Amino acid sequence: MTPLRLGILGFAHGHVNIYARRWQAEPELGVALAAGWDPDPERLARAAGDFGLRACPSAEAVLDGGVDAVVIAAETSLHADLVEKAAAAGKAIVLQKPLCLTLAEADRIVAAVEAAGVPFTLAWQMRVDPENLRMRELLGDGSFGAVHTIRRRHTLGVLLDPAFHRSWHVDPELNRDLWADDAAHAADFMYWLFGMPESVTAELAVLTRPPAGTDTGIAIFRYADGLLAEVSCSFANVAGENTTEITAERAVIVQNYGDGPSTARKPPGAISLKWMRQGDTAWTVEPCPGVASQGERIAALAAPLAEFLRGRREALATAREGRDVLRMILACTTASAEGRRVRLDGPLPEKAECAN
Repeated sequence: MTPLRLGILGFAHGHVNIYARRWQAEPELGVALAAGWDPDPERLARAAGDFGLRACPSAEAVLDGGVDAVVIAAETSLHADLVEKAAAAGKAIVLQKPLCLTLAEADRIVAAVEAAGVPFTLAWQMRVDPENLRMRELLGDGSFGAVHTIRRRHTLGVLLDPAFHRSWHVDPELNRDLWADDAAHAADFMYWLFGMPESVTAELAVLTRPPAGTDTGIAIFRYADGLLAEVSCSFANVAGENTTEITAERAVIVQNYGDGPSTARKPPGAISLKWMRQGDTAWTVEPCPGVASQGERIAALAAPLAEFLRGRREALATAREGRDVLRMILACTTASAEGRRVRLDGPLPEKAECAN
């Protein structure tokens, strides 16, 4: 099998390093790291040394250097420009989440990808997580009936680290804030399961010290059929347990240990996923033990991404789907700022485009 020659445009988002290590360790995945670029020379030199790839002076040099595809993992503010360049060069694209900063940038990404006709996917590990896939399967067969409520707690402990407060992740010009960055995972989980909601109400807050932008929030998405989907996020979280609760007409599903802080402190033998149908007298426990760490969960995305790049599977999430999820996230900002329910079928106020 001739390996696909891959270029990496930016190493800001650490997930790309995890994918790269997996691709190097498993040559059967068919991905060869060929070249890379980063606006930070030190970060580029470190990545070139770690992965043995050619360090390029510009994104254009990567694209002109014989690569077949690119992973874009630069700061979020650079995503639209880099997607436009990669699409114009005819390269398949994997884009690290979040899609971009604004809906205007999202429109540029969608237009560039569709005009060039290049393969494109967002890198959403929640869409390949075995337990998430199992919950989607359980809901999809119809036996549980209509879903009434779903709650997804998605948290990180990154703001417990003082160094993270100085990182690009909390710079509003580069990444808006952590709500826009990482609550996008949970919003996409709802979108993946149920599609675009009708409206949202939300309360977002800055609670860490020193302040690091919006770090905590609860959003309730309402669907046309009455389903209420809650996203609850904190990014200074020491531990956790219950990650997902789903109530349906004839069953309840509970998932535990599905994010970083909870998985890191998962007791040996603890149950990750279980459900109970109406009339049952005991929980049905999913035999899959779940992942052992957040790093393992992220690394598990390397194989599906390789399959996508080699044309063996469809996109995990299209550019238009990424735009929809960004719209959901920006609507939360507006709902919280204005203290009202925001519909998702109309224009958002301009302030939704502004970082907090």
